[in-house]
Amino acid sequence: MESKKKFRAKLIILLGAIWIVITLPLPWIINNPAVSDAQFNTVLGIIGVMSIPFIMLGVAWSLKPELTT
Repeated sequence: MESKKKFRAKLIILLGAIWIVITLPLPWIINNPAVSDAQFNTVLGIIGVMSIPFIMLGVAWSLKPELTT
């Protein structure tokens, strides 16, 4: 039972990390010399805040799949 909880926790962390990495438009930001550090930090903050509800939904649906219906 304990290993199943550990597996779920690792899976949720992995899925959250993948979601954040996929949503980052880093090639556009890094390869554009016109983007300043302030703009870069602002975009990263916005992406981080916008990702939180989706990560929480993924966690909730992983823990209780019956919530999806």
